[in-house]
Amino acid sequence: MSRTSNRADGDIVQDFLSVADLLEEPQLAQLYAYLAREGEATVQNVMDDLELAQGTAYSYVNRLVDAGVVDVTDDEQPRRYAAREIDLTVTTAAGDREYTITPALIDAVGRRKTDADIDTYIDRHGVAGLATALTYAVARERGEVTHRLMAEDLDISPLAAEMILQALRPVVHEHYEIDEAVRHDTEDGVNV
Repeated sequence: MSRTSNRADGDIVQDFLSVADLLEEPQLAQLYAYLAREGEATVQNVMDDLELAQGTAYSYVNRLVDAGVVDVTDDEQPRRYAAREIDLTVTTAAGDREYTITPALIDAVGRRKTDADIDTYIDRHGVAGLATALTYAVARERGEVTHRLMAEDLDISPLAAEMILQALRPVVHEHYEIDEAVRHDTEDGVNV
């Protein structure tokens, strides 16, 4: 679902609205992230792995299919579903910032229900703030920045920076290539 300039404006707007639903509803984001991680799954897999009731699982899967972010990959029973790749860049109204909505960001939003640090960060800084924190988390895991630099850049406390970086660490390792030889000393924020 990568966006290019040759698409009709109505298609791009519809795609944005579909992705916006994912960012507003952590349960849908969690399901999308699950399908993106698994490659393909049945509703039964969704029910078992995400511990959803049958009606809820079918409802969520159908909403994602209707939104165009999940495809039916096999029409024979049991149907199989797969997440479509999402890479959508949004520019703020002032034009001063761009945010890229990716499966990693959707996954992070999906963890809101189970991770109090992510939930608190979104409450305070919004999804756009989480997108920025995710960028720092990737850079941190690659040994390019520290939590103190993030805190200074974003004008937040070093503790808040460290907490969100730790909360986003599993997301980063699931979605990005990280050299495991890079190690971080989280006590003093210095790369070792």
